[in-house]
Amino acid sequence: MLLTLTTTHRPATDLGHLLVKHPDRVQSFDLPAGTAHVFYPEADETRCTAALLVEVDPLKLGGARGRRQSTAPEGFTLGQYVNDRPYAASSLLSSALTKVFRSALRGESRDRPELAATGIPLTVRVPVLRCRGGAELAVRVFAPLGWAVTATPVPLDETYPEWGDSRYVDLTLTGTLRLADALNHLYVLLPVLDDAKHYWVAPDEVDKLLRAGFGWLADHPERGLITRRYLAHRRALAGAALARLAELRLADEPPADDSVDPETPPETPRASLATQRRAAVLAALRDSGASRVLDLGCGGGALLTALAADRRFTEVVGVDVADRSLAMAARRLRLDRLPERQRDRIHLWQSALTYRDDRLRGYDAAVLMEVVEHLDPPRLPALEDAVFGHARPGTVVVTTPNVEYNVRYEGLGPGRFRHADHRFEWTRAEFTAWVARVAAAHGYTAAIGGVGDDDPEVGTPTQLAIFTRDDRKEETSR
Repeated sequence: MLLTLTTTHRPATDLGHLLVKHPDRVQSFDLPAGTAHVFYPEADETRCTAALLVEVDPLKLGGARGRRQSTAPEGFTLGQYVNDRPYAASSLLSSALTKVFRSALRGESRDRPELAATGIPLTVRVPVLRCRGGAELAVRVFAPLGWAVTATPVPLDETYPEWGDSRYVDLTLTGTLRLADALNHLYVLLPVLDDAKHYWVAPDEVDKLLRAGFGWLADHPERGLITRRYLAHRRALAGAALARLAELRLADEPPADDSVDPETPPETPRASLATQRRAAVLAALRDSGASRVLDLGCGGGALLTALAADRRFTEVVGVDVADRSLAMAARRLRLDRLPERQRDRIHLWQSALTYRDDRLRGYDAAVLMEVVEHLDPPRLPALEDAVFGHARPGTVVVTTPNVEYNVRYEGLGPGRFRHADHRFEWTRAEFTAWVARVAAAHGYTAAIGGVGDDDPEVGTPTQLAIFTRDDRKEETSR
């Protein structure tokens, strides 16, 4: 089985430093089921390609399967010895990546540390990949990560085209990403597409998945499918992994019901609360007539992506205190791939929302979507002063959980919040009082609404307030 990594970053031979494999040498590594070889078919200043070739020994593989109590993907007696494992990319190739490119997977490079932290142009080719779900599934799992995906079905026999396509695809990925991110995507998703791990899946595989999926898996639209397949459909492990992923997500809602395989979605899929919340915020911004918008506490960039896609917003600024969140937002927005005109509309700034920042003044609108509840209550007055008192956008849209609704979520017992990082969650009365106090103190009028199903007893799961600056009051005070 074969995988190639190509870059046109200049000098392209820096790829050897990132992979810690010299372009002038062929290197070999022993694997439990065979041997891995790394070599460079081409290596010059303008273009460099590293190839990983894995030779599988069917006898070793069969013995390893027996020891690990796994089953052959072919499902017949000799399947552990006569199968496609030596030829098609699978979890064997994924295991080889961890053996051969260990430091590159961690994003470490002694010789080129700055480059290891930077996105570079990459093309990944896997000529033969067993893909249960077909080429369309390959696009579904790789495209949300910033890859341009070409997945061409491999015919059963080119001589007899009427026989149709095989279950294999020729996969090519193109994008500008950190090498570590690219390798971690491959490490997780190659066995997911193959859907036939060659070894027994133990509980520690959950930790491996979360490490390799850090920064992208929690927000991936196919995270349920990816998690189940990576963990060989072991329900207990998949459930534990999905629960931990839910804690990592910026959205405050509990994990969705993943008992239904996303490969066969329901006929009438229902928008998640996070999706409804973004739609409500966008509607409020459009109604306000805003064109220059701040996303305060933007996190991984879910709302920023929607704002950037709407041309009525001529300037979009994402603000967060965490460098890692801003880096995730940049990847999600694909800033390094956008045309210059589109890229110039979008800015990402690091700033703490509890301190005054002159850069935030003069904007039409600001959004605090699921942000205030992450602050310790004594810090709220500082946020109020920085946003409503100093920045003073024309419109401020605030959303926050309604703690009364938590009784409708199975597993959220008394005293538990929807997110591990929440410092508090308000009742409807508490939120109404806070909105009224802030509006009166800073010269705004406010309207309160909700997002999600309106329960007659406990209200909506998300509370929403739209603050509008009252310029008449401001003029009077002057």
